[in-house]
Amino acid sequence: MNDWQAMPWLGIAVAGGAGLLIGLERERRKRQPGHVAFAGVRTFTLAALAGALAQALGQPWMVAAGALLLAALITVAYIRSSAVDNGATTELALFVTYLIGIAAIAQPMLAAGVSVAVTGLLASRTRLHAFANEVLSPDELRDGLILAASALIVLPLVPSVALGWLGGLDPRQVWGVVVLLLAIQTGGHVALRMLGPRHGLAVSGFASGFITSTGTIAAYGLRARQSPAQLDACAAGALLSCLSTFIQLGVLIVALNPAALASSLPMLSAGLLAVIAASLPGLLHDSAAPGEPVPRRRAFSLPGTVGFALLLAGVTAATRWLDSVLGAEASLVAIALAGFADVHAASASALSLAASGEGSTSQLQLTLLLAISTNTASKMVASFAGGARYALRVIPGLLLAAGAAWGVSFAAGSL
Repeated sequence: MNDWQAMPWLGIAVAGGAGLLIGLERERRKRQPGHVAFAGVRTFTLAALAGALAQALGQPWMVAAGALLLAALITVAYIRSSAVDNGATTELALFVTYLIGIAAIAQPMLAAGVSVAVTGLLASRTRLHAFANEVLSPDELRDGLILAASALIVLPLVPSVALGWLGGLDPRQVWGVVVLLLAIQTGGHVALRMLGPRHGLAVSGFASGFITSTGTIAAYGLRARQSPAQLDACAAGALLSCLSTFIQLGVLIVALNPAALASSLPMLSAGLLAVIAASLPGLLHDSAAPGEPVPRRRAFSLPGTVGFALLLAGVTAATRWLDSVLGAEASLVAIALAGFADVHAASASALSLAASGEGSTSQLQLTLLLAISTNTASKMVASFAGGARYALRVIPGLLLAAGAAWGVSFAAGSL
C-alpha cells in the first residue's frame, strides 16, 4: 500500500501517541499538591485508542456507545471529585482525547496537530490564569471583544455592494478599513505592553506600515491622544511605518519594470534614509522614567477610528470621481491623484505603462515622485488625527522624506 493515510494502523499509532502526550501532561498535573484527578497517562492513552479502534471497525454504533460510556464515567468522576476540585478540565480533555482518536483514522495529521495544541493549552494553565487575572485589564478584554465582534460578526454582515454615488466604494471595504485600523492599534498596544514605549511602538509601526502606512499614522495619532506621554514614541512609530512605502515601491519596480531600478534606486535610498533620520529623535527620547510601568489604557479609540475611516472613504470617492472626469488622456494627473489613496497602486499603474513602452524614464520617475507626494499629503492629513502636537512631529519627517526623494532625483538627473 502506497497511501499511508489510508492505513488504519497509522491512525491507531497517531491516536496512541496523542493519548500518551496529553496523558503525560495530565499525569504531571495529577501529582501536584491539592489537585485531584481520576485520569492519568494510561487512561488518556486507552481513551484515544478506544476511539481509533471504534472508528477503524467502521461501526457507528460502536463509536456512539464508546462516547456514551466515556461520558458516564466522566460524569461519575466529576461528581465524586467536585467537593475537592471544582474544575472540569481533565474530564473535558479526556473526552476530547477520545474524539482525537476517532479523527486519527481518517485524518492522522489533523489529529496529531490537535493533540499538540491541546497539550500546549493544558500545560499553559498557570500562564493563562496569570494573564487573565493579573496582566489583562477589563478595558483590554472589552477592546479585544470589540475587535473580534467587528471582524467576525459585523464585517461579514455589512453588504458588499459598489455604491455609484460614492465613486464605487464598497461598504464592506470601508468597514474593513475600520477593522484594519483597530487591529493596528491593538498590535501597537500589545507591542507597547511587551517592549515598552520606545521599542514596542517602533517595531509595531514598521510592521503595520506594510499593511497601510496612512492608516498606521492615523492609528498612532489616536493613541497619542489617549496617552500624551507616549507622543514621541507614537510619532517615531508612525514615521517608521513610512519605510514600507519605499521598500514596497522597490519591490514593485523589480517585479514590474526591473529596467527602472537603476534610475529609481537613488530616490528610494534617499527616502529610506530620510525616514530613519526623522524617526531617530522620537526613538532616542523616552518620556517614561526608567522602569516605570506602562499605564493600562484602552487598546484603541473606536469613535476616532470610525471617523477617520469615513474621512478616508470620502477622499477615496473624491479621487475616483476626479479620475473618471479627467479620463485616460490625463494619465499623469490621474495616477498622481490615485496616490492620495494608495501610492503603490498608483506606482504600479505607472510602472506597467512604462514597461509597455509608454513614456520615457524621466516621465516614469516624475510620475512616481508625484504619487509619493500626493500620498505624503494624505499622510499629513492623517497625522492630524493625533492633534496638532502629534502632526508637528510627523509632518516634518514626511516632508523630509518626500523632499529627499525629489532632491536626489534632480541631482542624479533622473528628471
